[in-house]
Amino acid sequence: QMSNGSSITEFLLLAFADTRELQLLTFWLFLGIYLAALLGNGIIITTIAFDHRLHTPMYFFLLNLALLDLGSISTTLPKAMANSLWENRAISYLGCAAQVFFFLFLMTAECSLLTVMAYDRYVAICKPLHYGTLLGSRACAHMAAAAWGSGFLHAVLHTASTFSLPLCQGNALDQFFCEIPQIFKLSCSDSDYLGEAGFLVLSACLILGCFVFIVLSYVQIFRAVLRIPSELGRHKAFSTCPPHLAVVSLFISSGIFAYLKPPSISSPVLNLALSFLYSVVPPAVNPLIYSMRNKELKDSL
Repeated sequence: QMSNGSSITEFLLLAFADTRELQLLTFWLFLGIYLAALLGNGIIITTIAFDHRLHTPMYFFLLNLALLDLGSISTTLPKAMANSLWENRAISYLGCAAQVFFFLFLMTAECSLLTVMAYDRYVAICKPLHYGTLLGSRACAHMAAAAWGSGFLHAVLHTASTFSLPLCQGNALDQFFCEIPQIFKLSCSDSDYLGEAGFLVLSACLILGCFVFIVLSYVQIFRAVLRIPSELGRHKAFSTCPPHLAVVSLFISSGIFAYLKPPSISSPVLNLALSFLYSVVPPAVNPLIYSMRNKELKDSL
């Protein structure tokens, strides 16, 4: 037990398994997911960067998404893999703060970017004649910059307020990476983190706002698509939209639930499952969903 917050020099992350065999199994599983995410996102980035036919707003945003996915999965998994491999649970105080900052930065930026991508699809399908004016190269650059910028600002504020909490409930986190709700559990008293908890609720409302905007965009898209006379045109639009919506829903709902659920329904298995759903699954699955159903990208590849 620690006497006060300033004396914590490291945190202990969740040990996945008690036996060496299971630890190694965890390592190989994580390595497989990580390499798949690196490969998938790396292929998307290089294909879009080198094929000038793909230099359109949709692919520009997709390139940004792949960069964010690479960053976010690289923030959490390598450390977890190293810990499993070397039977070590420790992460330094600064390392933990860095993990919280980068993870929040990339995840918030991804949320903003997914909103921008939904808007891009909406304009492309519902207002095709205005596409060139509404999504010119400057507008696209501004939108992408706003997504990255909002993520950065959000992460700075959250990280600063989380790590200014006095911690005196030990230093063990029930999670495979440094996650804000787990750090809250170590705070000295409930009143300490009321301000930060209020801040979390505000963030959740903003993210929920993004989600509502995305859903409304897709509703408009579906309505427009149903008016398309050709069977082929309808099929093309329907084949891309539902998978996008499914991934976005999974990512946002599991993230919000992980951060806002009451401590009474907290269990290590539930915490782990939720964090896996919003931190590991999207970066690994996005390349498949956004590229496998995309003929232009496949042809270019």
